[in-house]
Amino acid sequence: FRSAQVTLFESKRSVGRKFLIAGKSGLNLTNAEGLEVFVSRYQGPELPRELLRSILRNCDNTSLRSWASDLRVETFAASSGKVFPRSMKAAPLLRAWIRRLRTLGVTFAVNHCLHQLHPGNPNRLIFVTPEGDETLESDVVILALGGGSWPQTGSTGHWVELLEGLGVQTSPLSPANCGWEIDRPAESLEVAEGLPLKNIALSARGTCREGELVVTRYGLEGGPLYQLGPVLRTMEKPAIALDLKPSFTLEEIRSKLQAVSSNYVREARRRLNMSDAACALLRHLPHLGPWNSPGVLSDAIKECPIPLLRPRPLKIGSASCRERVSIPVVPVSLKKKKTPPPNPALPSRPPPHSHP
Repeated sequence: FRSAQVTLFESKRSVGRKFLIAGKSGLNLTNAEGLEVFVSRYQGPELPRELLRSILRNCDNTSLRSWASDLRVETFAASSGKVFPRSMKAAPLLRAWIRRLRTLGVTFAVNHCLHQLHPGNPNRLIFVTPEGDETLESDVVILALGGGSWPQTGSTGHWVELLEGLGVQTSPLSPANCGWEIDRPAESLEVAEGLPLKNIALSARGTCREGELVVTRYGLEGGPLYQLGPVLRTMEKPAIALDLKPSFTLEEIRSKLQAVSSNYVREARRRLNMSDAACALLRHLPHLGPWNSPGVLSDAIKECPIPLLRPRPLKIGSASCRERVSIPVVPVSLKKKKTPPPNPALPSRPPPHSHP
């Protein structure tokens, strides 16, 4: 193999900031489900299923866990299938990853924000740094510039204009993993804000996902809703149906509630072990109720219709809007025109060397 000199450029003072933010909730690395189910989680016209399957087959969820293990970070699969580091922290994995890259000869250059890119042989890149503009040349450039929802981590989305200036066709940035707003009075679900809807099933246009949602001041958040996002965006009037008790059949629910003649939601909580969040939905969503028979309530528990207004907007710095794109700039075989001073944000590194 021909050896290569690799430099990773980061616009912020340190690398991996988005990685660390993801670690605040335990760092969900991947999911332990089978490959075919795993591939089905990714949808969209820009993602041909066969191409995606071939890519993931060469680097699937099992490979990712092996990669972490090779860095001496043990992982585990939760009951939901989500895979986390045993420590539930991102920093140890990030430190081990950076050490491995340094050992392989990768050079890190922080405080380098890509300003211009001029394709050619070699390619010419202009970075904005605290010391002024810096021009470099590279044989190969890999762009990995993040989305637009977390500017404090370097994800500003400024690269869209840069690439369009080079004639590269782009699609507008839009929320991917995001919550959805519900048309309701602002105060109606305050009692349930932040409460989880555990062990529920969510469906839209024949597609069903199971998992957990969270009630928010504007609507709903959670993995099953994120997975249904591509389906919901194709609907003229997006709506979901919630199965609040997927472990029970409709007949079983009706049987448990058939003797109820008043205080229907309270009795459902007691007899079906309904959560506070589920009861809040049944009580306060304006298009539901009033409950005057156990049969009508049973139907709503098994298939609770919820019209949706819109996905949460791509709001700067919002934890409720996470984009699919999240990646840094890596020029290969780099020829520097000037050498930046050492940066205190990174530990001292060994001299770079070539590697296969």
